[in-house]
Amino acid sequence: MGSYRFCLCFTRKFKVKEAEPPEDVKQAFEKYADGGATMSAEQLRRFLEEVQGEGGASVADAQRVVDQVLQKRHHIAKFARHALTLDDFHHFLFSADLNPPIGSEVHQDMTAPLSHYFIYTSHNSYLTGNQLSSDCSDVPIIKALKRGVRVVELDIWPNSAKDDVHVLHGRTLTTPVELIKCLKSIKENAFATSPYPVIITLEDHLTSMLQSKVAEMVTETFGDMLYYPEAELKEFLSPEDLKYRIIISTKPPKEYLEAKSIKESSHLEKKDSEDDIWGNDPLDVSLTQQEDDKNEGETNEHSHEAEESDDCETESCQPGGPTYKRLIAIHAGKPKGGLKEALKVEIDKVRRLSLSEQALEKATESHATDVVRFTQKNFLRVYPKGTRFNSSNYKPLVGWMHGAQMVAFNMQGYGRFLWLMHGMFRANGGCGYVKKPDFLMRVGPDNQVFDPKAKLDVKKTLKVRVYMGDGWHLDFTQTHFDLYSPPDFYARVGIAGVPADTVMKQTKKIEDDWTPVWNQEFSFPLTVPELAFLRVVVHEYDMSDKDDFAGQTCLPVSELKSGIRAIPLHDRKGEKFDSARLLMRFDFV
Repeated sequence: MGSYRFCLCFTRKFKVKEAEPPEDVKQAFEKYADGGATMSAEQLRRFLEEVQGEGGASVADAQRVVDQVLQKRHHIAKFARHALTLDDFHHFLFSADLNPPIGSEVHQDMTAPLSHYFIYTSHNSYLTGNQLSSDCSDVPIIKALKRGVRVVELDIWPNSAKDDVHVLHGRTLTTPVELIKCLKSIKENAFATSPYPVIITLEDHLTSMLQSKVAEMVTETFGDMLYYPEAELKEFLSPEDLKYRIIISTKPPKEYLEAKSIKESSHLEKKDSEDDIWGNDPLDVSLTQQEDDKNEGETNEHSHEAEESDDCETESCQPGGPTYKRLIAIHAGKPKGGLKEALKVEIDKVRRLSLSEQALEKATESHATDVVRFTQKNFLRVYPKGTRFNSSNYKPLVGWMHGAQMVAFNMQGYGRFLWLMHGMFRANGGCGYVKKPDFLMRVGPDNQVFDPKAKLDVKKTLKVRVYMGDGWHLDFTQTHFDLYSPPDFYARVGIAGVPADTVMKQTKKIEDDWTPVWNQEFSFPLTVPELAFLRVVVHEYDMSDKDDFAGQTCLPVSELKSGIRAIPLHDRKGEKFDSARLLMRFDFV
């Protein structure tokens, strides 16, 4: 029973009622229990096969579910009965542990080259907060790895004495952390959640001597875990081949020095820089000197990338240069010239190209199919523009639609784009590698590839019924949403995907109820279901102020299990609530 102060003299009492099974659940129970009071394991198996789409379910699987439900609900190890009542059946369907919306196993082919996968990628992985003044630490790196992130970015700079290496966001107020501490934490946590390879992208601001020191640190820390090929790769190995391995990706030392000298002259000449290729973004006029330097490391240098040579006229040929260079398994950078050259696919070479979010958008306006073709063999890394000082993020679908494997996000950030990133990498058992859809890898007889701009027909329609919600009274205080009465919940349900598929719809508002029953159905026609994500956000209506947030989730449509499912909700940061969840039904037509 909950009490709410109505005014000085009166108190209103509301009872949190037990969630009653929806009509569809009652009808399913009656049908599969053959009108009886209980449902046997064999009857449950039929339900799992015919309604839940689990064709491989055996009687033993169903019996295991029965036993788990009875043990959980009635706390007894030995059961007088081995069948489910209607309430038991409803409990099973509304349990996110027993009846989740997507699977938890790695199920995709993991033997294709790394470039055939979207890879869970973090940006400035060491920052605890904003891009300008937060602390640098190994803690966010550990958190990211435990969430399944597979690409970690470290900005490496000399310390003040120039005799050691720090990780920090250069020329800002961020406090540094020692590189060795970050490397040790990566080693200890790299495979806590996933066995597939961790890629460390280095943004390098070091002298040759300190590069030599980094090479020593990396080889000593990782030992046999470190993967580096004897010769430059012509094709990437697979995630399966590289299980439990650490991979380094950065620009080889020679290119850093050449790019730096060219950049210094280009500051005088004001030409031949990336801005000339891509055009300026008006929002980025206010870039700090630090961000300019960051762009030197990630983008402007790429405009001046020179072909490698084995001459020894540069500092990188001093002791340390070659040692450091040998550790780089995935070479970053691009050839000299403009956009067309940047996206050139070379027969005997693979590489990584980095573009800012706005540079990618400009590239896709005129060279969309070139980007897709490039990403069939090479890595494309996309990163947030420099003005996102508050660690916000951007639309990841632009990168994914064009095959970009590494869409780098501020994992310490917030907001719906980060929820979408979480949703993408809930796929394939949360292992951090998601196989790209076949259409992004296909090459036609005339060398044509997928055109993200082409108008497509509807492939399938997802029908979603939102039955009800429960669990908020266990996760929130009684007066969290409203001081005077129980909450007025409504749900927003929709699709994030290619522009033609993107839409949000809304249920009615249910007043004064901790266990709202909406029982509303929505249909979503999908032209690219492979890149569609089901978005669900629950709000509590507030007449006088902004509606309160009550939970969210984002799920890959390609992984959704059909039938009646329990959908766990998450907070703004993407952490799962203990109890708050929805009961929904999914059907594909």
